[in-house]
Amino acid sequence: MTEREPNSTAGSPLAGDPLEGSDAVRDYLGERYEAVHAFGTMLADQGVLRGLIGPRELARVWERHLLNSAAVVPFLGEGAVIDVGSGAGLPGMVIAAMEPHRPVTLVEPMERRVQWLQEATDALALTNVTIVRARAEEVAGSLSAPLVTARAVAAIDKLVKWCAPLLEPGGRMVLLKGRSAADELDRAKYVLRRAGLVGEVATAPTIAGLEATTVVTLRPA
Repeated sequence: MTEREPNSTAGSPLAGDPLEGSDAVRDYLGERYEAVHAFGTMLADQGVLRGLIGPRELARVWERHLLNSAAVVPFLGEGAVIDVGSGAGLPGMVIAAMEPHRPVTLVEPMERRVQWLQEATDALALTNVTIVRARAEEVAGSLSAPLVTARAVAAIDKLVKWCAPLLEPGGRMVLLKGRSAADELDRAKYVLRRAGLVGEVATAPTIAGLEATTVVTLRPA
């Protein structure tokens, strides 16, 4: 079990989450805890009303969304990130909150989600975030970065078609996936071959007691 500070979560939109106030979460995020917590508070407060998360997810915003997104950061290495299909800001906003000196571009086609991303960026004073309302295939040729991320957007074969054109030479796609990631990667092998990419699946643990996140990295062959 995780320890909490007495009465530290009273009245918080995250109060129903068993990880709210957890010392383990604080230790994992270190000095960036407050920034990620502020984003999580906004997500818990407005996410259901704005159609960003489901009502059943309010009890596990930390595990399901914030820590799941944070787990990708150690796999990124150096360089700017394009987060495709940012939606609620996962993982893009979490990456930006954890690494305020890394440029992060959020690509999202839906106007209401773009509005949410802008409001959250302004509220958190994240000066490293750029928001682009578009689909990934619409910005090929105008946007590029050494890193592209995506979470719960599409299968790997579709993501390669949409996102490989956004990669700078030598760049990598770093994707958050579920338990079937290896099978999904296998089904995409012909698309990967045509794109000149190879993939690997890794587990990304966060704090003790939580299921590890699955990260798929696609890199030049």
